[in-house]
Amino acid sequence: MLLVDSGGANIGSMLYALERLGARARLSADPAEIAAAERLILPGVGAARPAMALLRERGLVEVIRRLTQPLLGICLGMQLLFDSSEEGDVECLGLIPGRVRALRPSPGIRVPHMGWNGLEKSGDDALLAGIADGARAYFVHGYAVPANDFTLATSTHGDAFAAVVRRGNFHGAQFHPERSSDVGARLLSNFLGLPRG
Repeated sequence: MLLVDSGGANIGSMLYALERLGARARLSADPAEIAAAERLILPGVGAARPAMALLRERGLVEVIRRLTQPLLGICLGMQLLFDSSEEGDVECLGLIPGRVRALRPSPGIRVPHMGWNGLEKSGDDALLAGIADGARAYFVHGYAVPANDFTLATSTHGDAFAAVVRRGNFHGAQFHPERSSDVGARLLSNFLGLPRG
């Protein structure tokens, strides 16, 4: 298991969460290691434009686009899987159709969104096995993707947004599984059990 080094700040907590599940994981920015890994996590805390710039600088954009093994993008890492982001008006990896948009503040709705929210499942998928409809997960974000055909679960903070997505071998969670107690541990465990290719 490899974590793609995209400059995120949540690496230590992600490694610890995977270790608790018995998975050995390490951080890498090496294109050959990433291409050969059995499965990968693209973590992310920060902003879309600098994260994409770092992936380009390290020669990882095309490597990630060509992956056939399971990849899980987390928070900003999930957002980078989409076509583009309003955050810095940047082109992203283009692996899942959609544009990341700023959350809209309104009375009683603070942005950035920080806290526990329920997950509304849109259908069955191995990534969400054993996670009940309405289960709560921990979010920290100011941008999100509107729900689309690749959304497995939504959440709502003012407006509904995609909380879990999948297109082929590319998966994403807008929430932080490493901070989401049993729900997060179950999602990571499900991801670890997904077949390669």
